[in-house]
Amino acid sequence: MKIKILFTSFDTWKTEQTSNSSDDLLGLISTQELTDYSLSFIRKLPVDSVVAPEIVISQIDKFKPDIIVCCGMAEARDILTIESQACSGERVMKTSVDLSKLVVDLHGTKISNDAGKFVCEDLYYSVLKYLDDCCLKTKCIFVHVPILTAVNQDLIVADFLNILSKISP
Repeated sequence: MKIKILFTSFDTWKTEQTSNSSDDLLGLISTQELTDYSLSFIRKLPVDSVVAPEIVISQIDKFKPDIIVCCGMAEARDILTIESQACSGERVMKTSVDLSKLVVDLHGTKISNDAGKFVCEDLYYSVLKYLDDCCLKTKCIFVHVPILTAVNQDLIVADFLNILSKISP
C-alpha cells in the first residue's frame, strides 16, 4: 500500500513577489517519480490564518494522509528549516516526528524552534491541534523553504526528498 502524503504551500502575499518558494519547491517535487507514495497537493493556499487551516483540515478529512508536509516561504533563511513546534498565545503544539533523525546527513536543512509568528505558524498549530484533538496518528511537519536559486535548488530538492524518505513509516 502506498504512503499517502499531503503537501501544502502558500501563495504570495507581497506585490513584489513573483512566486512563493514553498510552492516553487512543491512544483519541482510534483514532477519527481515518487512511486512509493500517493501524493496530494494543496498549492497556493491563501495567506490567511483562518481560511488556510480550514482548507487543509477539510482535505485531511477527505484524503486521510499518513504524512502531512506543510511548507512556507522563509525569505531570510538560506536553508530548509523543519519547525519543531507552533504556538498560539501561550499554547504550544509540538510535532510528534523525531526531527533529529530527519536532519542526519542533510547539508541544507536544520531544525528550527520558531515557526515565524505568521500564517505559517497559525497553519502548523491548527493542523497539529486538529490531529491531536482527533487522536490521529498522522505525522506532520512544517518546512520553511528559502528562496530557490540556481545555486541552492538541487541541494534543497535533494534534502526535501531525503526528508520524505526518512519520515515515511
